[in-house]
Amino acid sequence: MNTATTIETQPVVSLTTSAAAQIKSMITGQPENAGKTLRVYVEGGGCSGMQYGMVFDEKRADDAVTEFNDVAVLVDPFSANYLRGAVIDFSDSLNSGGFKISNPNAHSSCGCGKSFEA
Repeated sequence: MNTATTIETQPVVSLTTSAAAQIKSMITGQPENAGKTLRVYVEGGGCSGMQYGMVFDEKRADDAVTEFNDVAVLVDPFSANYLRGAVIDFSDSLNSGGFKISNPNAHSSCGCGKSFEA
């Protein structure tokens, strides 16, 4: 009997066009980010138990890598469990600007939008 292996084709996280444009700007406008890739991760902490993080980093062997509008995104296996299906957006509005993560795995999140409970 043959069994088919399902290969995950869904990206772990997605970037909106505005988020990709902002990340490109940060890579080209800040020399310390040259040659690095955006890493999105989850760690314990924050007011809801888990918190998001984003940093420019080097690729590691076990990272999931996806690309949107010529911007690559790295996610480690631990974080992928919490971020699968999340969408990262960017807004430059005065009141609520910055990066926002819409995470379908978050059962609740705090008012700052940087921490969540899964």
